[in-house]
Amino acid sequence: MTRIRTTHVGSLVRPPELVEILRAREHGQSVDADRHAEVLARSVDDVVARQVDIGIDVVSDGEYGKSDSWSRYIRERLGGFTVTEPAGAVTARSNVPPGTDKRLFGEFYAEYEASQGFVGGGGEWTATSPVHYTGHAAIGRDITNLTRAAEKAGAHGAFLPVVAPASAVPRPVLDFYSSDEELLVAVADALNEEYRAVVDAGLEVQVDDAHFAITYDTMGGDLAAYRAWAEVRTEALIRALDGIPPERARYHVCWGSWNAPHVGDVALRDIVDLVLRVPVGTYSLEQANPRHEHEWRVWADVELPAGKVLMPGLISHATNVVEHPELVADRIVRLAELVGPERVIASSDCGFAQGPLVRRVHPSVQWAKLEALVEGARLASVRL
Repeated sequence: MTRIRTTHVGSLVRPPELVEILRAREHGQSVDADRHAEVLARSVDDVVARQVDIGIDVVSDGEYGKSDSWSRYIRERLGGFTVTEPAGAVTARSNVPPGTDKRLFGEFYAEYEASQGFVGGGGEWTATSPVHYTGHAAIGRDITNLTRAAEKAGAHGAFLPVVAPASAVPRPVLDFYSSDEELLVAVADALNEEYRAVVDAGLEVQVDDAHFAITYDTMGGDLAAYRAWAEVRTEALIRALDGIPPERARYHVCWGSWNAPHVGDVALRDIVDLVLRVPVGTYSLEQANPRHEHEWRVWADVELPAGKVLMPGLISHATNVVEHPELVADRIVRLAELVGPERVIASSDCGFAQGPLVRRVHPSVQWAKLEALVEGARLASVRL
């Protein structure tokens, strides 16, 4: 029997003790470094053990080592940039870029964004000198914590999420560099150091790239202009993955984890060729999101290249409704019948927490969803 393996996109709701420390950091308060390290290591042990206990095959550290968000964490790991923060006290910031959604649902977003918990970090990020990687200690700590926890818990595999060049500098401000392309090459080379550190440690690397899809809407829905923008970012990511074995790498593309209308999202069919150009072994795409669930049909006439695997989202981060395992199994089977069961890994749409202070569902619901994912994968394995 072919057994459908299970994983998720990476980010999990942080425990209260860790959130307390990270909130203090976000607000510029002093934090005891030793206590932070101890709480972080213990929290990673706990979250990895819980994933293994419920049956997740390939686990993550929950992104517990990251500050601010899934992408802005990189600001602490890249040199060459100058951050100019807005004047005044640290306040809530907008996290959803302008576009069709905000134009059509402005009243909704006015309420929504004020409730999300993002603070600070909204200043301009300008490249003022050669970009270089400075995050060796931070990624080393994350690798050590996850490797230790995975070994203790007996995990079948483990991965660390990292940011793609397009999402690291989604709205670049130039100073030292003369063009977006020149800056992206430098960022790609710097990020390659982080990617290599992960795979050299025996872990899988997952490259997160929400801004790759999000930008279509922020550019006004002009597909030709967007694809020209996306081509440059795809080439930068290919460069960042230089030397990374494809079978050790996953590429996660989503349309932003915020639980909002998403009516301006680009269609998967319009970008799938670019996604498949990225030299990884596994592609992580939303399939439980009601705006994109129908797109599993793309694989009826788009050939998945030989040796490649799909990692569809089968449970949603955007609702507290827990999916029935039979529904999860249905979603797996219909895709597996198109591409083959050995080429499907059951996963989530996106992270359950966009950052340390922003969660999409209650933690008890998060774990119930992951349990439904595991049970759904078991049911699908029997059917297939």
